Formats: sequence, C-alpha cells, structure tokens
Amino acid sequence: MAILKINSSVQTDASVSRKLVEEVVKTINTSDAKVIDRDLTEGLPLLTQEMVGAFYTPENDRSAEQNKSIEVSEKLVTELQEADTIVIGAPIYNFGIPASLKAYFDLVARVGVTFKYTDEGPVGLLEGKKAYVVIASGGVPMGADWDFASSYLKTVLGFIGISDVTLIDASQLLSGAEAIVEKAKEQISTLATEVA
Repeated sequence: MAILKINSSVQTDASVSRKLVEEVVKTINTSDAKVIDRDLTEGLPLLTQEMVGAFYTPENDRSAEQNKSIEVSEKLVTELQEADTIVIGAPIYNFGIPASLKAYFDLVARVGVTFKYTDEGPVGLLEGKKAYVVIASGGVPMGADWDFASSYLKTVLGFIGISDVTLIDASQLLSGAEAIVEKAKEQISTLATEVA
C-alpha cells in the first residue's frame, strides 16, 4: 500500500491542515505503507501552451523540448498512479483552493493518462483509489454557497477517476479553533474502522 500525502498550505508550523493531514496519515497507515510526500509550496510550474501541446502529442512523437516541459507533470502523475490512497490538505484561500493545488491538478489532469474522452463523456482512469481531503478555513463554512474549494476538489478528483472521497471539516477556525480541530480529530479517529 502507498499513501500520497499532498500539502498546499503556505503556513508550516502553524498550519491546521498540515497537522490534520499528519493525523489522517497516522490513522490510516495501519500496515506501515510507503508514504509519498508532496509539498506543493516547494513550487510547481504553471500550465503552458507547450505543455498542453506535449500532452496531446503521442509519447513517441514528442520532441526533446516537449518531454522536458512535462517532466514535473510526469513525476506527479506517476506518484498518483502508484498511490492507493491520497491525503490532501486544502486550506481555503479567498473562497477557493490555493494556487499551488490548482496548478497541481492542471498538471495531473492528462488526457489518455488520467482521464479519457468517450462517446458518453470523460472517464477517469485512476479508479480504485481512496482520497481524504482536509478542508481548513478561517471563516468560510465547508459546504456553503461560497465554499468553492470542497466542491471543486470532489469534482476534479472524480474527473480523474477518484470518486471515493472523504472530506474532513476543519472550517471556520476563527470561530473557535480548538473545538473545531478537536471535532476534526474525532472525525479522523473514525477512519481507522474504514481501513481495518
């Protein structure tokens, strides 16, 4: 079993989402699984025209420049393919996900690799995986009309085939962080029964 741990909070020691991601990994890692650590704040390239051209060019026909342009994308996709479980820390910034997390999904949503088009519409190719997403916010309630993070993450994960998604609610931290974190930890503690 392999767990892909993705953090996107620009905060480090003070980050609630990072701490809760660690709790999730500790709770579900019952068999000493390999943990792949991906910290998106270390930097990702933004999607470019050259990358998109490379994505739509058959692998054997790509130029050296095209291959170079998608090196990071290839690595990120490989990590996703290898993982059985994905744990994402997603703070809400200005009603949505951090720019680094959006850049991540732009790099891993790859036609013919993580999804394909069919006569019935797009079909995700990363089926059979489980995702846990920690949603943390200062004031935006998870699931509110102005929470554009949780619905986006469920949609984009489903688009690439990961439809088994559990959201962990650590929203509205400015309304009493200690109680909200404790409630999130209680939710996380129940995850052990899912993997037992």
